[in-house]
Amino acid sequence: MKPDLIIFDYDGVVADSELLNNTVLAEVLTGIGLATTTDDAIATYMGKRWLDCRPLIEERLGGACPDHVHADWTRLCHERAGSGLTAVPGLAAFLEGRGEPRCIASSSPPDWIELGLARFGLTGAMGPVFSAAVHVTRGKPHPDLFLHAAAEMKADPARTVVIEDSATGVLAGVAAGMQVVGLCAGGHVRDGHAERLTKAGAHDIALSWDEVARLIG
Repeated sequence: MKPDLIIFDYDGVVADSELLNNTVLAEVLTGIGLATTTDDAIATYMGKRWLDCRPLIEERLGGACPDHVHADWTRLCHERAGSGLTAVPGLAAFLEGRGEPRCIASSSPPDWIELGLARFGLTGAMGPVFSAAVHVTRGKPHPDLFLHAAAEMKADPARTVVIEDSATGVLAGVAAGMQVVGLCAGGHVRDGHAERLTKAGAHDIALSWDEVARLIG
């Protein structure tokens, strides 16, 4: 389908940041006594807002999550972005010559998104940025953020393509009535990732941005 709007998730779709984010989160959680590996963090928290991650952490902890956890996670991610944050390979080439309206709809806060876009030379190039941290009450896997983005962009959800890398995001895109491409091009992708995205309802799977281009024309 040639879309009227392309909605990009951010982490793992625009920024190859999921490995960074989840490695840091695993370190911080392990530091408060909740032993967590990077793969654990990817499986449990990837694609979700902090607001939705915190109750999951508290369930595992059996008690309150210390307030400093989010601050430490944010600070360390920002510190390490200076040397370890890159765009997902192939994104720049994909964007060249495409004329459809585009935007970002992500669970991450706007400052994290803007940091990466500036680093990649993409400030303003991805269209408006919509964040589940500020624009909606319910985050992914609910469809609210994607529907908000489509409404703001004056696009028909049925004519909108969502590019997602997490099962949580795929569920949100499907619930919004959009065409969802599951992208498996980031450094966090493990064996079985494509199958998990398909199980969540992704209409197509792409292993690269070149494949996304072939799928949506």
